[in-house]
Amino acid sequence: MTSWVGRTAVDIAAAVREKKVTPGEVVAGHLARIERLDGRIGAFRAVRGEAARAEADEVGARGDLAELPLAGVPVAVKDNLAVRGEPMRVGSAATPDTPAAEDHVAVARLRAAGAVVVGLTNVPELCVFGTTEGVHGTARNPWDPSRSAGGSSGGSAAAVAAGFTPIALGNDGMGSLRIPASHCGLVTVKPGHGVVPAGIGEGDWFGMSENGPLATTVEDARLMLSVLADTEAAVPEEGRPRSVAVSLRSPLAGTVIAKPYREAVREAARLLAGAGHRVRRADPPYPVSLGVTAVRHWTAGTAVDAEGLDARLLARRTRVHAAVGRRFVAGVRDGGSREALRRRLEPFFAEHDVLLMPALARHAPAAAAWHERGWLRNIAVNSLCSPTTPPWNLTGWPAMAVPFGTLPSGAPCAVQLVGRPGSEAELLFMAGLLEKLRPWTRTAPIG
Repeated sequence: MTSWVGRTAVDIAAAVREKKVTPGEVVAGHLARIERLDGRIGAFRAVRGEAARAEADEVGARGDLAELPLAGVPVAVKDNLAVRGEPMRVGSAATPDTPAAEDHVAVARLRAAGAVVVGLTNVPELCVFGTTEGVHGTARNPWDPSRSAGGSSGGSAAAVAAGFTPIALGNDGMGSLRIPASHCGLVTVKPGHGVVPAGIGEGDWFGMSENGPLATTVEDARLMLSVLADTEAAVPEEGRPRSVAVSLRSPLAGTVIAKPYREAVREAARLLAGAGHRVRRADPPYPVSLGVTAVRHWTAGTAVDAEGLDARLLARRTRVHAAVGRRFVAGVRDGGSREALRRRLEPFFAEHDVLLMPALARHAPAAAAWHERGWLRNIAVNSLCSPTTPPWNLTGWPAMAVPFGTLPSGAPCAVQLVGRPGSEAELLFMAGLLEKLRPWTRTAPIG
């Protein structure tokens, strides 16, 4: 029997629509791989074995099967989005284990398109940090299980990189899609504000958090984004040369981009120039205060999410993060600093179609009990690893992580593409060009 594990979402959906395979067969194959290998990876907090098989049969019996864009495609969902009938734990012992009455709108759209939710993925407590570990498990990088899958969508990224599902749903408030995607060799899109319904936590971290896809190909990411946005994917003008700004500078003062990530950007720039695009070095005019602004918003978002939870059941790093953030909530909520940042950066993006920059500054931290370590140590490791992602949550503009090359360890490297509001299709176009010019291995060789 043909195995559909490791196939793209586009391929699986086409085969199901053409009745070359049933949704039940597709889901069963992926569930078997999860059962065999996830003990080594820790992608899932909960696997919906029987429920997923039943839902796959329901998809196969739908009268509109031939029109479903994600017909029979297994999907993993980050455990901070409601899945009907399942508790939403958000990586914490302080959250209730009451089953959700309804799907989050993003989950509902995936199911309406024919996708089957096979499980809920591990996250750090309250989705605060850039590594994924806690009372419900540790998500490891399938390319190097000694290292973290990243966070906070680490379990979702690990699930896709390990071939447990072809796509997964995550979200990004300070890099939580792009960080794990970059560590795990995946494509992701953090859409601009308002493109995809958010509804994440207690206020979307003041509008900075966005739901988005994790995938192994640009085509799968485009398809999933169109389902989440409930709109047809825009088709950009292919023949027009784009103006590409290339920056190797860290947005946050005091952090350094490691050589492999700088070299990946240089090589990607060379390929784009060779493809006819106008490529030149240019750094966005980041304010010196950007790091302080990012920390204020990061901690204030956690302070709001932690309200009403029993602090005694939260990890120490989470309690401290929330306590620091309480003093900033009112100032952050008025949005003035984010609007000032947008005004400062808008002229740069009026001049350039796309910003090409490092996705990360260094490789993934060790897969360790970071939730048992001090707050300052967590802040340091997160900030040194991923200083390049927060600006684009603060502005609310779209950004992508795209696999590009490998690190000396053999784990994936990545670059980041950033655009002005409404440029998701442009970013996907440029990502697709990079994929064509420098293809990547889609699934980690874990067995």
